[in-house]
Amino acid sequence: MTSLLVDDREGVRTFTLNRPEAYNSLTVELKESLRDGLADAAADPAVRAVVLTGAGKAFCAGQDLKEHIAALQANDPAPFRTVEEHYNPIVRTLTTMPKPVIAAVNGMAAGAGASFAYACDLRVAAPAAKFLMAFATIGLTADSGASWTLPRLIGYGRAMELMLLAKPVTAEQGLSIGMVTEMADDALATAQELASRMATGPTTGYGKIKEALLAAAGADLETALAKENEGQSLLGGTADHREAVDAFVGKRTPTFKGH
Repeated sequence: MTSLLVDDREGVRTFTLNRPEAYNSLTVELKESLRDGLADAAADPAVRAVVLTGAGKAFCAGQDLKEHIAALQANDPAPFRTVEEHYNPIVRTLTTMPKPVIAAVNGMAAGAGASFAYACDLRVAAPAAKFLMAFATIGLTADSGASWTLPRLIGYGRAMELMLLAKPVTAEQGLSIGMVTEMADDALATAQELASRMATGPTTGYGKIKEALLAAAGADLETALAKENEGQSLLGGTADHREAVDAFVGKRTPTFKGH
């Protein structure tokens, strides 16, 4: 059984973490497959939106501890390389790929699994979904970008509280604090519907919005203004923008091509 399922449908590529018997915990095989698969999706112009979800009852329980413990007991240095070799590239691609990425959080998202959800642009959560950052309980610090993504979603103080105290967050609580975009009984179907809608939208524009927000996160106002100007100057000459204007004037629905 493959640990990562990939489905393409009308411009939407869905990645399903497929280790339901282990709550989709992350083995080296799964991390490598996801890392490489996301990189391919980011570079593929036929993919206009991405959905990430988990099979079974969980979204992702984070690092596979059986594999991790076995490696430590064997004095294998691999566990100490996994952040740089696997987690960082995955989060970097989720965050920076120039197309919408939506997490369909169907159940528990813990550790790196929660961090992957935070790195996505939007998060649709089922009522049973929970988010947990329990690094402090095992003597570790945040990884997989959570120290950067989580405070930007819910604020520094609340992120510090959740990480230091390892407090779980329900889907309903996540919705109220800005961690969750939308709650839905069928998180995957809702996420795929949203992704399909965005896949027919001005995807070049979506990419520039992501780029501008990422640049502004660590920049002063003047740098942010310059980045916005750069994006608008480029997008103003695209076929999608002209189509949007023509559709507005003609009182019709625009048909976007993504360029």
